Formats: sequence, structure tokens, C-alpha cells
Amino acid sequence: MFNSMDPTPFHHRDLDLDTDAKKFLESWALEFPQVCHFRIIVHIEKMPLEDPAPLVAEAICNHFEEYKSVLAKRTLRLLLLEVRTSLLIGIGIGFLALCLIAADLLSSFANNTFHKLLKESLLIGGWVAMWSTLQIFLYVWWPIVRKIRIYRNLGAASVHIAAAFNVGSELATNREVVRLFRASCSVL
Repeated sequence: MFNSMDPTPFHHRDLDLDTDAKKFLESWALEFPQVCHFRIIVHIEKMPLEDPAPLVAEAICNHFEEYKSVLAKRTLRLLLLEVRTSLLIGIGIGFLALCLIAADLLSSFANNTFHKLLKESLLIGGWVAMWSTLQIFLYVWWPIVRKIRIYRNLGAASVHIAAAFNVGSELATNREVVRLFRASCSVL
């Protein structure tokens, strides 16, 4: 369940989730709508004397709400900063304006095919220069916001611990532990 090979020198009571468990929870949760509230049941083969539910819930919250959510917010902030910088400084708009002005000037000389081709090429080139900025502004940021919401909901998930059912006589490997997760989604 927990990764004992934490590369950081400061251990937070060994609250680093196993890599397979993190990947499983994230891929599973991303299949659901962003409005879902999650309930996670972790099956443990050997139940400790003390209830591990608060420790597991804290580890899940640390990873998804306080780490993955913050990284996604930072990515979104930097992406939108790039769009604003491109629009405000005029990298895209300035080039588009120059292309439109040049195309307008060429329209007075557009009496032959070459001038018409050059005019249309300038129009297309100006809009292509804006493509990346417009793509980010219109399409790219939505999935990041969705991930942020899902990470927050995973961090706030209701975590329950149960005894494992027939895992076998040997200790479960990480892959088996990941398979022992059972989770559900409820839309409120």
C-alpha cells in the first residue's frame, strides 16, 4: 500500500502511496464525471491493531488533493499565462495584424494570380500564427480543470479498510494489493 522507498529526506510518517496504487486510483477516477464523490475500500490481508483508515485517507489526500491538484493548478496557471502573454504582447495578434495589413495592401495590386496567391497566403499565415494560442484558449485548459476537480474529490474520498478476502497464504505483491482496491462513485 505504501512505498517504503521515499526519495525525500523528510518522511511524512511513510505516507507515500505505492506507485501502482496511485496509478490505479487516478486512472479509475478519471473515468468518472468530475462531480463524483468517491468511496474507496482498501482490503488488507493482515489487519493491524490500530485502524489504518485515517492513515490511508491522509495519504490519499496528500497525494491527490495536496500534490496532484497543486501540480495541475500550476500547469493551468502557466498555460493561461502563456496565452495571455501571447495575446497581450502581441506575438500572435501583432503578426496577424501585419499579415492582414499586408494582404489589404496587396489587394489593390491583386490583378494577377501571383498577387492573389500571396494575399491569401498572408491571410492564412496570420491565422495559423494564432492557432496555438486559440487552441489553448478554447480547448486545452478544460481537461486540466476537470483533472483538478477529480483530484480534489479523490483527496476528499471516504476511505474504508476491510480484511482481504482469500488473497492466499503468501504476502500480496504490490500488483495484488492494487487489485484489492474496490472503489465506487456517487453523484450527489
